[in-house]
Amino acid sequence: MFGIPGKQAVSMTDRAAAQIAKLMAKDGHQGLRIGVKKGGCAGMEYTMEYVDTVDPMDEVVEQAGARIMIAPMAQMFLFGTEIDYETSLLESGFKFKNPNVVDACGCGESIKFDENISATK
Repeated sequence: MFGIPGKQAVSMTDRAAAQIAKLMAKDGHQGLRIGVKKGGCAGMEYTMEYVDTVDPMDEVVEQAGARIMIAPMAQMFLFGTEIDYETSLLESGFKFKNPNVVDACGCGESIKFDENISATK
């Protein structure tokens, strides 16, 4: 586990937890795995995928019936992140409030982290 003992790597708003719990119940998934990958105009993108089997190396965060798993390589990039679920007239989706992001593209889909993040965390 990465981070501070006793502190969860990420947190969820009540709206995000409710949406994740709903998605888990719909098809019997164990939760959602969150990660980051190279891509997008700012350099990195968040990833989310359904999980049917929990990887023992994942950081597991549970709240109000919702379960998210954080891929090992993403833990240092996501520490301190709050996950929200927002609904508007044009779109609905998960939003990440991540204190580790130093820049983001205009579309909001791509992010950039401090190049020294792995050395400082």
